[in-house]
Amino acid sequence: MKAIGYLGKYIILLSKVFGKPEKGNIYWKRFIQECVAIGVDSLGIVAVINLFIGAVSTINTAYQLYSGFVPRSIIGTIVSDSSILEFSPTITGLVLAGKIGSNIATEIGSMRVQEEIDAMDVMGVNSAGFLILPKILAALFTIPILIIIAMFLSIIGGYLIGDITGTVSGEDFIAGARNTFRIYTFIFAMIKTVTFSFIISSVASFQGYYAGESSIEVGRASTRAVVVSCVSILVADYFLAQILL
Repeated sequence: MKAIGYLGKYIILLSKVFGKPEKGNIYWKRFIQECVAIGVDSLGIVAVINLFIGAVSTINTAYQLYSGFVPRSIIGTIVSDSSILEFSPTITGLVLAGKIGSNIATEIGSMRVQEEIDAMDVMGVNSAGFLILPKILAALFTIPILIIIAMFLSIIGGYLIGDITGTVSGEDFIAGARNTFRIYTFIFAMIKTVTFSFIISSVASFQGYYAGESSIEVGRASTRAVVVSCVSILVADYFLAQILL
């Protein structure tokens, strides 16, 4: 019953977020600010993680397929497909849930503690829309771009480590990646990414918006935002794969 209550509050909050709009120029300014906070500030960690994901995937795949009967180009196939289909969208989504989700929940929760949200409501401002909508829109815009960069860097990482270590030549790696690439794989990955983006931004905003009125409660809300977002991402990943693949 408690979970149903949380779900109901979540849906009600979303109805407020997409309800009464404020002035467009205010949203635009906050949207740009959130794009920087969510997208640009996360680029470094996304790049490092995915370069190493690709490198490790190449080494692990080569180890498991160590046989003279298996063409080395299959390593490029497995690394590229797994990076596009699962590793880059899901692992990067989980990392961003920790980084972005905790920041959003802490920011909005702190405003709740300082009674800034109550002041907005008293002045007739749609506080849910003003605070949360730019974050959701910015996440939906920037996180897919980050994931596309992550896919590219993961494949580059696998290519470089394979060529440097002699595990697989660059030509074989590229040939394997090209031979089995399907556009639907990329489309499915983008569907997952958009879903994860909405989950991260909306769940974190919900936890922060309804945080208690103390710094301890803000910390707990930040933790819940990360945990709930990560679990929701994994559940959504399963159901999307079950439905669309």
